[in-house]
Amino acid sequence: MLRYCFRQEDNEEALRTAIIRLAPRYGRYGYRRIHALLKIEGWHVNHKRVERLWREEGLKVPQRQPKRGRLYFNDGSCLRLRPCWPNHVWSYDFVADRLANGKKIRLLTVIDEYTRKCLSIKVGYHLTSNDIIDTLSDLFIQGGIPEYIRSDNVLY
Repeated sequence: MLRYCFRQEDNEEALRTAIIRLAPRYGRYGYRRIHALLKIEGWHVNHKRVERLWREEGLKVPQRQPKRGRLYFNDGSCLRLRPCWPNHVWSYDFVADRLANGKKIRLLTVIDEYTRKCLSIKVGYHLTSNDIIDTLSDLFIQGGIPEYIRSDNVLY
């Protein structure tokens, strides 16, 4: 019975080390671009062979990192202030949800942006501007007055 006998090339290990050398140097390149770089270096190698060695070594192109949020408004008018110490910038916002019985509920959350500490959560079916003022005034008495207060990305 005849069977195919796999024969390993003489330069297999040298090619493998060349691929491993190029992969971290060009971090976002996949096996196709590495194959092109190998051809530039003078290697006469098939792209399928490079792909096979690439997979055997477990090499992968890393995922792109998400871009950071912008620190400015669309019209370019104002930079968003980054907090530098506790009680520098506080933020408040409303969060809405529904209960199991279908009633709408609102939450007023106030956080210190530097420490990411939740300073207050006020819950109610109907929250008004007076509730915001009462909550903030209570926080001013307890923890001092912050330098800036942000609501919906607007500084006050």
